[in-house]
Order: sequence, then C-alpha cells, then structure tokens
Amino acid sequence: MRLGIALEDQKGLQSNVAEHFMRCESFFLLDIENSKIRQSRIVANTASHGRGGSVVADELLKYKVTHVIVGEMGGDAKTKFTQADVKVLDYSGKAKDVIDDFLTNKIGVLGRV
Repeated sequence: MRLGIALEDQKGLQSNVAEHFMRCESFFLLDIENSKIRQSRIVANTASHGRGGSVVADELLKYKVTHVIVGEMGGDAKTKFTQADVKVLDYSGKAKDVIDDFLTNKIGVLGRV
C-alpha cells in the first residue's frame, strides 16, 4: 500500500499534517508492507493553489496512493479519491504521530462514510 500524507511544509516526520488538503505544501509518500515502512519520500505539491482540492487530488493520484491522510478535505477532492478507490483518513498533528497511529489502526475515515 502507498500512504500519502498532506503536509504543511517539507520537514518530514516533524511536519504537521496539513489542516486542509487544498493548502498542503508537500506530500509524504510511504510504501508500507506488513505494517512496516519499506520506502518513504517527500515530494512538493506542484498543483496550482487556489484552483481547488480536486486539482491537488489529481497531483497526489499521480503517485498511485491507496490511502490519504489530511486534516480536512473538500467534497470535490473526496469524490476524486472515492472514484479512484483511495481511502481518506482525517488527522491533526505531527507526521511521525500519524504514521504510528496509521500503522496501529487508530485513525478513521474522513467523514465516517
């Protein structure tokens, strides 16, 4: 599985999860197998800000994520991820904490659909 965490900046584990998807500065991409991180990297969000969350969703979908973590997300972006069979999870806090919580199933689906 590939996890994509929307970040406020590019500081990796010390970054905060972006409060809103459309305003994230970067994505923390993690490849996970058997509850272990196999590979990780940070990539800049190159989508044009102000054009809507669905544009940012398209940017993140390029990386073939299976799960997305963010504070909040608008309906258009949620729809894009739903259509791509990507699970969206909500979280507020540091990237290092969300990774631990994700690996131990302590976070839920955004909007609790």
